[in-house]
Parts: sequence; C-alpha cells; structure tokens
Amino acid sequence: MLPSKKNPELEIGRNSSLYFAIGLNLMLFFSWQALEYKTYEKSEVEMDVLTMEAEREEEIPVININTPPPPPPPIAYSESIQIVDDVVEIEETVMESSETNQNEAISNTDKGVVGVSDVKVAYVEEDVEVAFAVIEDVPVFPGCEGLSKSETKDCFQRKVQEHVIKNFNYPETALQLGIQGRVSVVFTIDSKGVTTGIRSRGPDKILEREAERIIGLLPKMQPGKQRGKPVRVAYAVPIYFKYHER
Repeated sequence: MLPSKKNPELEIGRNSSLYFAIGLNLMLFFSWQALEYKTYEKSEVEMDVLTMEAEREEEIPVININTPPPPPPPIAYSESIQIVDDVVEIEETVMESSETNQNEAISNTDKGVVGVSDVKVAYVEEDVEVAFAVIEDVPVFPGCEGLSKSETKDCFQRKVQEHVIKNFNYPETALQLGIQGRVSVVFTIDSKGVTTGIRSRGPDKILEREAERIIGLLPKMQPGKQRGKPVRVAYAVPIYFKYHER
C-alpha cells in the first residue's frame, strides 16, 4: 500500500463540526440583526426654528421751546423845543420880622413869663421792690405779730414752709408719668400785703402749675417796709416733688 500523502494537520474534515457551529452562530446573529433593524420615514416638511429680533426704535421726545418774542422796536423820541419870547421876572418875597426892634421883642416876652411859685410839682410815689434778704422790716405773716425783726423774719419763713406742707398735693398725672424734681417759685408781696407776680421754674409744667397754686393761696400779710414806707418785697421758695415707690 502506498502511504497517504495527506497532511494530518491540514485535514479539514477533522474540524468540520467546529466550523459548522461557528457558521451557524454567524448566520443566527445576522438573521437577528436583520429582524431588529428598523427604518424611519423621513418627514416631508422640515421644521426650522426661526428667531425674530425686533429692533426698537428710540423715541426722541419733542421739546417745545418757548421762544420769547422779539423785543419791541425802540421808541423814537422827538425833541420839541418851545421858544418863549417874553421873560417874566419873578419877585422874591422877603420875610421881615413884625417886631420893630430887639428891645420891643424882649419887652413883649416879659408879659408871658411864668414864675417859679406858679409851678406845681406832683409827688409820685415810687413802687420800689426790695429783696427779702435786705429789707429793713420784712412782711408780717399772720400769727407773727409783736416779734422783733429777726424773730419776725424767722417766723415768716417758718409759716411759708408750713403753708406749703399744708396745701401740698402731688399731681396724679405727674405720679403716673414718673415726674419729680425741684420747682423754684419766685413771688412778690406788694405794698398792700397781697401775693402777686408768681413765677416758677421746674422739670415739668405740671409741677410748676401745682407750685404756683400753692403759693397763690398765701394769706394777706402786713407789707414790708423800707425807711418806714410800705414797699414790694421779693421772695423765693423751693418746693421739692419726690415720690417713693412702695
């Protein structure tokens, strides 16, 4: 027998089953791709996006300029010269004295001379105001009669303090608003012993009005005297408004 000339490594039939399996798988893959492939119809109308930009025209405002009217033409003045033929002479009036001479003028005035004895001098009583600290005789408060000058002065100050305490009334509005402080009251005892000219200064008008009300209730007194004559006496008293919280 002749030996076989085929090369066992090149024999195709030996791997035919493997090639068959590969070919079958390729055919199945292509068949699956063919079934899954889809086609889309093209749209007959193409739609594009068109962007329109409007151009804005800037409005120019119309400005009405009031042009002033032209000035009127200058007024032409015509010079008119009037010639006067006749000249009238004006006579000056001379003011002369009606008196004949100086001696007569002096003698005439003697008739109207007023003597010193004919002049009456009216006496005007001066309304002098003296401070309480320098007055010779201080006003006499009711109940302080018959004392010396120093005792009368001390009695006056003590009676004024007692009067303030007796008539003191803290305003309810000031309590609600928490207003407190010192009010200085200045007043005058006139030449008839009546309290006048009450003025005050304090932290609030409410307290000032109350302080003036208290001083306005002072009784009539004997007026103070300076050199034996009744005069007006100025006096000042401080009033303290203070409340305590409970």
